[in-house]
Amino acid sequence: MLNIFRITAFLEGISYILLLFVATPIKYFGDDPQYVKMLGMPHGLLFVAYVALAIFLRSTYKWDTKTFLIILVGSLIPFGTFYVDKKYLKPLV
Repeated sequence: MLNIFRITAFLEGISYILLLFVATPIKYFGDDPQYVKMLGMPHGLLFVAYVALAIFLRSTYKWDTKTFLIILVGSLIPFGTFYVDKKYLKPLV
């Protein structure tokens, strides 16, 4: 299950970066909202999956509150899921 979480974290991070740094500028500077619509739903689903898997894995890996909150906040910060993977998830494999 940890590998599924790591894959989800990677995909969520990529989708967030694409949404923030590609789709949003195209929407506002190019007046073309189709990319936000196209990337928004997959990113939302990946975000929900990331949070759900983090909640599920918390008890399995006995993450304390601080670690758990860092893992959750990692999904809100650009490139945060990559940091979470390297610092918290990769050592568990």
